[in-house]
Amino acid sequence: MQFQLQRRVERFLKKSRIPPTRFGRDAARDPRLVFDMRQGRRLRPDTARRLNAYLDAQEELPAE
Repeated sequence: MQFQLQRRVERFLKKSRIPPTRFGRDAARDPRLVFDMRQGRRLRPDTARRLNAYLDAQEELPAE
């Protein structure tokens, strides 16, 4: 599950061209989140839910 979420985040970052620090700050109020995930950080269930909800909401927005 963690790996799937990390892949989803990485795909979103590449597609949206949003810096990892901004994503972490916007999605979870943690600018180091993506860097820590890349280093093996395990997410709490509530953090994973928050990230999935953020990604779901972003995917619903019309493309710019």
